Amino acid sequence: MEQIVAPPSPPVAPSKDAPQVSWRDLREWIALIERNGELQRIGNPVDADEELAAITYMATRGETAPALLFENLTGDRSGSKVLANMLGSSKERYALAVGLDPDLSIAEMIAESRTIMNRKIAPVRIPKSKAPVNEVVLRGDDIDLTAFPAPKFWPGDGGRYIGTGDITLTASPDTGRINVGCYRQMLHGPRRVGLYCSPGKHGGLDRDAWWKRGEPCEVVAAYGVDPVLFMLAAQVFGSKESEFDVAGGMMGRGIELTEAEFVSLPIPANAELVIEGVLHQGDVAMEGPLGEFTGYYGRERGPQPVIEVKAVHHRKSPILTAALMAKYPSCEIGAYYAIMRSARILDDLERIGVPGVVGAYGHPAAASGWGIVVVSMEQQYAGHAAQVLALTAQCPAAAYYTKWIIAVDEDVDPTDWNEVMWALSTRCHPSEDIDILKKTWSTGLDPSQFEMERRPYGSKALIDACKPHRHLKSFPATTLLRREVYDRVSERWAELGFSGEPPRLTKFHE
Repeated sequence: MEQIVAPPSPPVAPSKDAPQVSWRDLREWIALIERNGELQRIGNPVDADEELAAITYMATRGETAPALLFENLTGDRSGSKVLANMLGSSKERYALAVGLDPDLSIAEMIAESRTIMNRKIAPVRIPKSKAPVNEVVLRGDDIDLTAFPAPKFWPGDGGRYIGTGDITLTASPDTGRINVGCYRQMLHGPRRVGLYCSPGKHGGLDRDAWWKRGEPCEVVAAYGVDPVLFMLAAQVFGSKESEFDVAGGMMGRGIELTEAEFVSLPIPANAELVIEGVLHQGDVAMEGPLGEFTGYYGRERGPQPVIEVKAVHHRKSPILTAALMAKYPSCEIGAYYAIMRSARILDDLERIGVPGVVGAYGHPAAASGWGIVVVSMEQQYAGHAAQVLALTAQCPAAAYYTKWIIAVDEDVDPTDWNEVMWALSTRCHPSEDIDILKKTWSTGLDPSQFEMERRPYGSKALIDACKPHRHLKSFPATTLLRREVYDRVSERWAELGFSGEPPRLTKFHE
């Protein structure tokens, strides 16, 4: 679960009239998805060590798998439940989380996401006495995080990970800016939690800045969070952008925060389980590895800083959110991430001023939307496709890790892999239409770079799967239906014995 910083987007005026989602916290959202047939409760005893992950993995090998609520964890001493596959490969649950119509197509959801992700509503503070997360507050020797069912996901994992579907708050000592990130956290003991931040993450930059001053770094981590906060924590935002402001805009109301017991950072008032503590320079413990979103174990076992936990806040019978990292479609980073990242790519290209871009999609099966980006475009001049490919490859939202950037014409739906393969097979001449960028921005989690020291450097293939611009007028015509025939058949669809709606076509014979 590794992200790197990106340049900030231009400021957006706060939204005062944004429609509100119908839920307020994780529990209300669970009730919503259950009413929509998107939740499966598991009441039988389940061991949090490997068995929970095995059930999750096996149950999610199809893209329509529901969210899984484990209600009976073997050895649990806290009365907790664990929610897994909260979002996963489901565009429907993403839609329910952000207030969109679940029946929208992926392309339509990307377009709507561009709007809601550019709304900003600042968080609001509420009294500690009104914060649901303060139903139980533990301090000092009363703290025992081993009472909670922290999963061990994979046989080769280095331990039990209480933080996977989490959000983590740190602050810049220079500006006071609060960062909300999603970082893996391994449980070391009753009051000790390992925090891994990959190089370049804001959480790690904040930590190092505090240590440079000779001071400990304060941390707040929430292990039971609503889907919008989780989604925003996993996205790439600039150093001057507030994840809380974007989350508030998406929900149509300010995120509720409240005062902590020990640290100066706020805590999410509606979270299920929150810890607050400090990172001391030199206080480390062996951490990792953990099965990652690539489908491989990420990072070798090594020393990482440890949070000294000062206070724990939780609701009665808290619900922990656990994010399985695995091959698609079982990875928690799935449909929602592909949709939101694609929306940000289109925003980047619009800000850069690239004309003719029609759509974009980072396919979730390609390492959770990181590996492949397809851009559809209307060619307007010589070299246009090469320009779109180059700028997409290096725009802030797509520059990190993406290996394959494919340009297709506007008659190809970038979200439909069958259409993309058709364009690759009939419009791309490999010896002329593939360019390679070297020494590009990559990730330490990429197993294709076997030598660890080479992993920060990647490469990108820019693939022009558009009709050749110099031959646009003479290129063979695509086989298309006449519009009047399509309309006539559509009207007779049920009469002809077919169920459901006829396929939606947008291009016709001229």
